[in-house]
Amino acid sequence: MTIQFKRAIRDQVGLLIGLAGGTGSGKTFSAFRLAAGICADKPFAVIDTEAGRAKHYADAFRFDHADLSPPFTPDAYAEAILAADAARYGVIIVDSMSHEWASEGGCLEMQEAELERMAGDDYRKREACRMSAWIRPKMAHKKMVQRLLQVRAHLILCFRAEEKIEMVHDDKGKLQVVPKVTPTGLNGWVPVCEKNLPYELTASFLLTADHPGIPQPIKLQDQHRPMFPAGAPIDEASGKLVAAWAAGGKAAAGPVTPQTPAGQAPQPSALPLADIEHHVDAMNDCESLDALKGAFEASKRAAGKDRSALDRFTAVKDTNKRRIEAAVETI
Repeated sequence: MTIQFKRAIRDQVGLLIGLAGGTGSGKTFSAFRLAAGICADKPFAVIDTEAGRAKHYADAFRFDHADLSPPFTPDAYAEAILAADAARYGVIIVDSMSHEWASEGGCLEMQEAELERMAGDDYRKREACRMSAWIRPKMAHKKMVQRLLQVRAHLILCFRAEEKIEMVHDDKGKLQVVPKVTPTGLNGWVPVCEKNLPYELTASFLLTADHPGIPQPIKLQDQHRPMFPAGAPIDEASGKLVAAWAAGGKAAAGPVTPQTPAGQAPQPSALPLADIEHHVDAMNDCESLDALKGAFEASKRAAGKDRSALDRFTAVKDTNKRRIEAAVETI
């Protein structure tokens, strides 16, 4: 075999982006906005592990959908992702990647099944075999990861996140309950996945329900920071910057919403999450531009000077405006 070297240039570099968050954090919607910006007028692929929930966005975004059903084995994920890459989609969204680890047929269940096969109900033997029962699940997971790293498309992986705590001694020796500190999580929120998978990501972010759609970087290298301005929601503009950088251009930041001052955490929304979702649902249900305008004005009145809520409502309004205009053009 002859190996040849040539001058390296950045051209069609695929990014592996992770979005982690709990319920109501906006990770799915953010993933769709990011993918839409990267793909422009071309459809992207969505691998849906949540019984078709991604189809809720079918009127707002242009994408091709595939259900991934149990068992959620690493091989099943790899097969679905490689099929999407072979079809030459520019972006592949996986929602949710957490099922590969902690759901029916995932790695945790695979380890338990392997332990049952090796030791049955023999307690002493189960304890002796507990570590060796991880060999097959971990090998399957590592094989899947190696396949993901060969994908040429941009991969956006959505993870569920859970709040974790730990007991630590303070300076007086007293035990205190504090958010768990981990290099793959943030502020006590930890992605539900195999512990080493986050290290393979190009960039990863935490999204929270008190500030939906606003990314808090877990892993973000300097060359990628202009694509995700601090305090601004993940949106189509971010996707355009990703596409330009991957094609060899510079990731010069474009117009964004007002940013959070350096060193200051994003301010949580003053509106209750239920109220925010009520206004979002109202705009999603609109079938005319006049109705959308009315719903948006109502959401602005409710938000007042709450910048977080206003940003969310504006993004939803813009998405639905495109949906309604596209529907009118096809009549």
